[in-house]
Amino acid sequence: MRKRDTLYSTPISKIGDWIFDDKIAKVFPDMIQRSVPGYSNIISMIGILARDFVKSKSNIYDLGCSLGSATLSVCCNTTITDCTIIAVDNSADMIKECRRYVNNFNAKLKIVIIESDILDIKIENASMVILNFTLQFLKPSKRLKLMQNIWKGLNPCGILVLSEKINFEDNKINKLISNMHYNFKIANDYSVLQIRQKNKMLKNVMSVDSIKTHKNRLIKAGFAHVDVWFQCFNFGSLVALK
Repeated sequence: MRKRDTLYSTPISKIGDWIFDDKIAKVFPDMIQRSVPGYSNIISMIGILARDFVKSKSNIYDLGCSLGSATLSVCCNTTITDCTIIAVDNSADMIKECRRYVNNFNAKLKIVIIESDILDIKIENASMVILNFTLQFLKPSKRLKLMQNIWKGLNPCGILVLSEKINFEDNKINKLISNMHYNFKIANDYSVLQIRQKNKMLKNVMSVDSIKTHKNRLIKAGFAHVDVWFQCFNFGSLVALK
């Protein structure tokens, strides 16, 4: 049974920046299900996409893997066993929990779990790359370089799955859909206090782009085919094909 997220349910006297520490890692499965609409659908579809795109003797990269949900979805769905999944996260606490989850799973293919900055990872011989709610925590000035590194390391016909929180260029629409997301969290039993405190903690560490910005960046990096395959409120996922 997943542990209930009751973090920040009492007032914090001094609110600092968001950190993916041990407290977050312990409640992360519950937190993300109650905070990110459509998360389960995205994870499931990553596994289904793996059936078509993962190739023999290639690498699959899960960049910003958190607890390894996307990694395990690939494992559950691909029939290719002579490939390697490389799961990367820069949080020691998330990596610790990820290793525990993966070690309890009877994986049929090789999984390498690395604690590292994703910008320091060389992408090579990749048939699939996954960025699941990761890019938004990277400085905007470094995002194009990462997309270029991924494109270079992808094999022909390889796929990038990019899932992100998004904003909208129309301010009224942006406010409307942000309010819908707020009500989604309220409906999932988060208090107003929890939502406000978490938003303050994320303000300086998470920078959200529009779909248009994501598409333009991916095309500039070299991807030939880019579009949105999933969206729910202000959360979406794109596929980019080489």
